[in-house]
Amino acid sequence: MFVDDILLTGDDDDEMTALKANLDETFKIKDLGPIHYFLGTEVLHNADGLILTQRKFVKELLQEFRNPQAAPVTCPLDITTKLTADGGEPLSSPTLYKKIVGKLNFLTNTRPDLAFAVQHLSQFMQQPQVPHYNAVQHVRRCLQRYPDLGILLDISTDFTLSAYCDSDWDSCSHTCKSASGYVVFLGKKSHFMEVQEARHHCTLLC
Repeated sequence: MFVDDILLTGDDDDEMTALKANLDETFKIKDLGPIHYFLGTEVLHNADGLILTQRKFVKELLQEFRNPQAAPVTCPLDITTKLTADGGEPLSSPTLYKKIVGKLNFLTNTRPDLAFAVQHLSQFMQQPQVPHYNAVQHVRRCLQRYPDLGILLDISTDFTLSAYCDSDWDSCSHTCKSASGYVVFLGKKSHFMEVQEARHHCTLLC
């Protein structure tokens, strides 16, 4: 529930009907039918389940911060660039940096492939500098290449749980701390293997 928008889910049609009738008696609700769009997230229905995507939000973001001369890239961050808290000239408009990173943070709801990059860039919100802004633009160029990606909520009843983690020891030149990450998959093995293959391909491209 968000303000006056309510999303109901369930597998018992009779129970759902009774619940909506009860809510209508109390609050006078309007039933809009099966979900297609909710809080900026588009919901696509197909035979494999539900696909959650924010492609409309991505296209609006690209339009708002457009750079026609920037070529698309395949990886959110340039691994040859090492960002630090005091590694460049301060931005003349730090508000712009904060606005873009804030929008990217909202986008990670359906784009976990951007999660590490956005988390890393969020560390420089207090005093953003030119290298940080250039890194944000690199993320935007990645969105330019892949604007339509989303998450599949698989209809399968297989609840196999698989988890992986990795660490880059002492990788932060500013704090001398390690950067670690993990990913957890819940679902059938075949779908998991496809996701892993795509993730490995992205790592190679980076």
